[in-house]
Amino acid sequence: MNIKETNEDKFFHLAGIIPVNGQELDFNMPWHDALMPVAQNYLAVERAVVECAYAGCKTIWIVCHDDIQPLIRYRLGDMVEDPVWNYRYMDPQPGKSKKPIPIFYVPVATKDVEKRDCLSWSVLYGALMACKISSTISRWVVPGRCYVAFPYGVYQPWVLKEHRKKITNKNGFFLSHNGKTVRDGEYLGFTFKTADIKRLTNNFRKKATTKWVKPRPEGEKMKSLPINERYSGRFFSLKDVFDMMELSIEKDTILEVPWYFNVDNWEKWCYYISSSEREEVKRPSKRMLHYREWNKLGEPNDDE
Repeated sequence: MNIKETNEDKFFHLAGIIPVNGQELDFNMPWHDALMPVAQNYLAVERAVVECAYAGCKTIWIVCHDDIQPLIRYRLGDMVEDPVWNYRYMDPQPGKSKKPIPIFYVPVATKDVEKRDCLSWSVLYGALMACKISSTISRWVVPGRCYVAFPYGVYQPWVLKEHRKKITNKNGFFLSHNGKTVRDGEYLGFTFKTADIKRLTNNFRKKATTKWVKPRPEGEKMKSLPINERYSGRFFSLKDVFDMMELSIEKDTILEVPWYFNVDNWEKWCYYISSSEREEVKRPSKRMLHYREWNKLGEPNDDE
């Protein structure tokens, strides 16, 4: 699929990508790691969805396995409300001004299971599926840029509300804390052009091993690698893949968040829960985040 830049198009589409599928962390809970709570009745994957909504995403794509998709959908439903259009108190008809953001669930490709299924690959695969599926509808709805939000990074998502125009412009947008971004392996939101998917995917495949020794020696049969050296891509960190992204201080927008916690293991999660900043994290109201489904054709919405 040849993905071209659509930043100049009138109907610019910012797609939100949330990578849930990846190598298991050390929580060892009966539920998935992305379903760990970050506040009362507020899960990590839900915080990532809210972040995409504040960033101004038109669609949200969650990359996860089929076995956990029903539980995540049970919590999120099919949409989340755009916070900018949901709280218009001076609007005479606020109900008609609402802009729901559809949520799509992308299953992991069978060929990638136990071979490339890390968070970095989920980001690239989710962006590719967003482009492919959108292109079957119309070329005008193909995403021109993707915003990535991670379940395992905790910070206030509403800091993005004032920077929507910067998030959707031609240049890059990176969240930063103490001078570190996703290029340093941190779970901080960022954007990238859909035209860069191929370049990032090639970088992933170039670094990752397969079953066979590369390159193949001339005049010899293909030799297989030892089992513990095969498919190294499934263990790639964010830094291994996104370190090649260009970050220009002059052109790109780098937004320093007031505070940030990495919660990708039990000790770090406990440190966050015991922090004073945790008290600032609250689940959004039902006006924005609650279970809703799209109505069937010819039937009105239940909440209207």
